[in-house]
Amino acid sequence: MHQMTLAEIARGLADKKFSSEELTKVLLARITRLDPQLNSFISLTEDLAIEQAKAADARRANGESGALLGAPIAHKDLFCTQGIRTSCGSKMLDNFKAPYDATVVAKLAAAGAVTLGKTNMDEFAMGSANESSWYGAVKNPWNLEHVPGGSSGGSAAAVAARLLPAATATDTGGSIRQPAAFTNLTGLKPTYGRVSRWGMIAYASSLDQGGPLARTAEDCAILLQGMAGFDPNDSTSIDEPVPDYSASLGESLQGLRIGVPKEYFSAGLDPRIAELIQNSIQQLQKLGAVIKEISLPNMQHAIPAYYVIAPAEASSNLSRFDGVRFGHRCENPENLIDLYKRSRGEGFGAEVQRRIMVGAYALSAGYYDAYYLKAQKIRRLVKNDFMAAFNEVDIILGPTTPNPAWKLGAKNSDPVAAYLEDVYTITANLAGLPGLSMPAGFVDGLPVGVQLLAPYFQEGRLLNVAHQYQLNTDWHTRTPTGF
Repeated sequence: MHQMTLAEIARGLADKKFSSEELTKVLLARITRLDPQLNSFISLTEDLAIEQAKAADARRANGESGALLGAPIAHKDLFCTQGIRTSCGSKMLDNFKAPYDATVVAKLAAAGAVTLGKTNMDEFAMGSANESSWYGAVKNPWNLEHVPGGSSGGSAAAVAARLLPAATATDTGGSIRQPAAFTNLTGLKPTYGRVSRWGMIAYASSLDQGGPLARTAEDCAILLQGMAGFDPNDSTSIDEPVPDYSASLGESLQGLRIGVPKEYFSAGLDPRIAELIQNSIQQLQKLGAVIKEISLPNMQHAIPAYYVIAPAEASSNLSRFDGVRFGHRCENPENLIDLYKRSRGEGFGAEVQRRIMVGAYALSAGYYDAYYLKAQKIRRLVKNDFMAAFNEVDIILGPTTPNPAWKLGAKNSDPVAAYLEDVYTITANLAGLPGLSMPAGFVDGLPVGVQLLAPYFQEGRLLNVAHQYQLNTDWHTRTPTGF
């Protein structure tokens, strides 16, 4: 059962080959047995899962149907779940039980999805390796000595290890796509505003976006269908009709114009990954796509702009965690200032503290214009580059990451080296564009991903291209040894 995709589970439940309760119990037992070596979960919700599975079975018995009805999933631990710990991977929120469900959680629950638990993540989604979590690093199931990517590494590792078929995740600078590439999954960051951020604990509000992680594009289409849609509770939510993503998966790629930016193939890209990307391009050409070289001239400025904007927004968002209202509170504070200082010093880890300090500096008097305002101007230039490119091509293709997954601890002493791994992914967040990573091969036994970018609200186009690619390749079917 654990090898089934979401689509296969939906068909099996519809054909009464098994019940949601049976499947849920199998996967919960598998998580209990295998997850100690991965550390992909922060909380398991066995009682809730069995209750939801029984309810889903009852709904099917009454004639209801739906691709997510009875399907087991997990949520990244920054989506608020009523009555269940929502920690954001931080000591600061270790004792926080959300009093309400995030919109994503509520929508998927209404569709009948079964929540198996909350997955591990970089603290407050800040990281590219899932090593900054207060609950310990997550291991990559393809090689337990390597990182799974971050910040959604728990969701990625759990799905890659076949502990469950799919999971929710979030992407601020590549945190869905990079873990997908490192663990041989398909991961989609939707257009900014396509998926509600209400109840999703914020890192950088103008960049954060929730999305699906699964083994196939078909499964991502199913999960995104349940997540997407306008939410009046979220002021950044876009009131745009949600198409049937699964219905568009059969479209031909004949004549599809694919742009390949020349800036992607620089000295920083591992030549073995560059070769796999070229192989993917050739495969898409066989399916009828037309390849064109394009340019994104301001891409070189994206990383410095991102690492001003994101920390600036983080310093503002995380100011609410002060030891007064909720979250960690220090013991026996001498006064209010001592309460603030020690509660935040004890509750936040090193990476979060580093980004808060950078952000506070960038927003301070005398530096706002020099750093934050200039970074926002660069952001506009990055967006303009994409708009010009999409006048010529339908999608943009390139590597998801410049290197395969690195060893645990390899970049801990050099945070900037880890930041540079986001070079291909952060531009989509700066511009608010949808982006997808799909499996494209292996380097030294570690997975590699191809990234696809599309114009706003063209998630269906990305999913169709990935689906057609996966119908003609088998990279996404490979399973890590031991799982």
